[in-house]
Amino acid sequence: MSDAKVAELAKQVHDIRKPLNRISMQAELIKLVLENNLPPQKALEAVDKILQSCQDCSQLLENLLDPSA
Repeated sequence: MSDAKVAELAKQVHDIRKPLNRISMQAELIKLVLENNLPPQKALEAVDKILQSCQDCSQLLENLLDPSA
């Protein structure tokens, strides 16, 4: 694999980690809400962000498979 391809793959992996980190942080927030009887609205907002991050990650993976998209 050429250096350019390795560099591009490293960039794409970095980009995919971003939504995964958001998912992890929002899941932690939901856990805190449930453990500490915080307002349920916070958990609902976190779920929305998790769903959006999953869509973002899915799109990034699609782009990885088909870079022309």
